[in-house]
Amino acid sequence: MPATALRQRLAELRGPSVAPLPLDARALAALAANPGCKRRALLDGAGVNKAALATALGSPSGFGQSQFAFMRGNAFEARVKADGGTELMRLLYERKGAGAGPGCEPPVAGETHVPDLAAAGPEGRAARTALALREATAAGGWTLLDHPMLALEVAGSPAYLEPDAVVVHPDGHWTVVEIKSFPMIDDSADAAKVGAAARQAAVYVLALERVAAKVAGARVGHSVLLVCPKDFSNLPAASVVDVRKQRSVTRRQLERLTRIEDLADALPEGTTFDVDRPAEELAAAVEAVEAAYAPECLAACELAFHCRAKARAVGAVEALGRSVRGELGGLTTIGEVLAAAEGTAGDPADPTVAALRRAAALRTEALAGAPAGAEVRC
Repeated sequence: MPATALRQRLAELRGPSVAPLPLDARALAALAANPGCKRRALLDGAGVNKAALATALGSPSGFGQSQFAFMRGNAFEARVKADGGTELMRLLYERKGAGAGPGCEPPVAGETHVPDLAAAGPEGRAARTALALREATAAGGWTLLDHPMLALEVAGSPAYLEPDAVVVHPDGHWTVVEIKSFPMIDDSADAAKVGAAARQAAVYVLALERVAAKVAGARVGHSVLLVCPKDFSNLPAASVVDVRKQRSVTRRQLERLTRIEDLADALPEGTTFDVDRPAEELAAAVEAVEAAYAPECLAACELAFHCRAKARAVGAVEALGRSVRGELGGLTTIGEVLAAAEGTAGDPADPTVAALRRAAALRTEALAGAPAGAEVRC
């Protein structure tokens, strides 16, 4: 499908005069974690506001960041980047600057170059960022890019990403900087939050590698700098996070995503996700796109409550988690699982069915031997 026709088709899916909601690295990380969900791939690729869509469907999402947390994060980031990024550059060199390569002298306060990245539109900002990276690498000094714009193709559609910062070392080494508001206590932060930050940073690394491939002498570091508040203060602390594993997984998962135009072409004529349409029509449009729900979606997707309700309504085993779904093989509903366990359905030669029947027999045996009124946990 030509680019112009695709943009028009995606605009029809969003609804008349509805501006597309841009993809960010957090959304891409969540999308890559669940590449089998065609619903999310299409809605994110078309720029549909999933939060508004979930509300229109009657399943409003609790997913998102509070206004207080957002303001606190912005205030902390401003502090880290104050005075031309002096504190940020100190933390960077302290943690990894000396190991980035020979000839990397410590950055001198006030002498780090901070280029102006302003331009019209995301395409213009991405082009300006690429030029600034090329110039900084050729200059051979310390350069701090504050909120650069990077581009990454996702399922045939461009996504524009904005990391907190990218630092160019004198030796041509590029480092992604992630600034988060969760605390780092005794030089250690919450593992789940660090993992989410690493997956997000891996998306930036992938996008940055596309630019580095066209710049002589440039190379992107696979270790990113994570900056967080120290203990319970507002003072910054930093650690180096290796994102090679997350980068490889994210790249592989993004490559598996079905192209947006293929998903759009498979929809019935006239399908739209315009939130001004009746709820019944919206529900039909959403159900026309295959989803892959898992409990993990509750922390990453605005439509998770809607998808969970649908999965529970049909008794889908996915509602119990991916690990459970993987263990049950060809049994796709809870009803099929119970029937197999009771011996009224399923092939006894199937190892999954045999294991279920054995588990059911053990439970029956335990219940038969328990004292009256006792609680039995299996």
